[in-house]
Amino acid sequence: MAIKFASRMDGLKGSEIREILKLTEKPGVISFAGGLPAPELFPVEEMKKVSTLVLEESGMEALQYTTTEGFPPLREHIADRMNSKSKTNITKDDILITNGSQQGLDFAGKVFLDEGDVVLCESPSYLGAINAFKSYCPKFIEVPTDNQGMIMEELEKILDKTENVKMIYVIPDFQNPTGRTWPLERRKKFIEVINKYEIPVIEDNPYGELRFEGESLPSLKSMDKKGLVIYLGSFSKVFCPGYRIGWTCASPQILSKFVFVKQGADLQASTISQREVSKFMDIYDLDKHVEKLKTVYKKRRDLMLNTMKEEFPEGLEYTHPEGGLFTWVQLPEYLDSREIMKECVENSVAYVPGGSFFPNGGKENCFRLNYSNMPDERIVEGVKRLGVVLKKYMKEEAKA
Repeated sequence: MAIKFASRMDGLKGSEIREILKLTEKPGVISFAGGLPAPELFPVEEMKKVSTLVLEESGMEALQYTTTEGFPPLREHIADRMNSKSKTNITKDDILITNGSQQGLDFAGKVFLDEGDVVLCESPSYLGAINAFKSYCPKFIEVPTDNQGMIMEELEKILDKTENVKMIYVIPDFQNPTGRTWPLERRKKFIEVINKYEIPVIEDNPYGELRFEGESLPSLKSMDKKGLVIYLGSFSKVFCPGYRIGWTCASPQILSKFVFVKQGADLQASTISQREVSKFMDIYDLDKHVEKLKTVYKKRRDLMLNTMKEEFPEGLEYTHPEGGLFTWVQLPEYLDSREIMKECVENSVAYVPGGSFFPNGGKENCFRLNYSNMPDERIVEGVKRLGVVLKKYMKEEAKA
């Protein structure tokens, strides 16, 4: 009997980042591919104490089912942090706990998209979001960007002439993959535009607290007066990704739909994980932990960029992120980062080719580098290895 899969499976493929991470598992490979936090900064000893406390104080409840919306004290912690860090004015009732913010992306597709609907996103945009939305068979329109993020005039042109736009997906703070951040005036203009057209917005913000320099900026959600912005947050980058605790913050009308979808998907996020993350914030200072991350990641960013300046061939452009985990390298148009990647892996260094960050394809002369995961000496050595390969390719092309 021939197995027949749903037609939506035709357009799906494995995450390129995950496939590259498999290649980097061999000994000696220096990987700048994954968006991985530094494991040596995980609060292992603190979580040993937290885990014991949770089981001693509420073991039976921690091992039982909980509500779909999530553990109320954790949602209160999140609401307090969002109000403080993202300038919002929300309560725990505006929050749904999810299995990472990635689940929130999948739910957004399920809630808003029918086959053939249009999704607008930055060009380039986060590969994980593109893959999550592809399950629902939409059409993607990439909004042009510059060094300050999405260009509002281009967004308005697209909205003015495009029917059936169901949502806009953006990462205003330290964008994945480019590391760019939208300035305040662009955020204000964006809100004006979406209020005019009344299009739902997915504001993905896993990196916003990881600012190394410059002033913190208000989230789009904090400017939202019509309930159009759905904010996705996560503890993966500022705490521990293994807990898989993220959240969705939205207006009651929208959040109720996400709750229905969550019930159908997995009923709830892990009870014990929610309680342990909440307990950590009860007895320890998460802000202090984040400051430690920022100190280390800023040092690594600076080290990577300075080494790139010394070791990369002339003629390459790369971003200088004010925070987050990534920088974005732009090659001359005649170079293909996928082809170069093969030789880089042979030389035991890896990045993510940039083509996958463009949902409609066609742009291969760029790649993403992560600086948060590797220790200092491996950052220097890895960038040197990249530089050797890049110089070779640019020299060969110059001879042609």
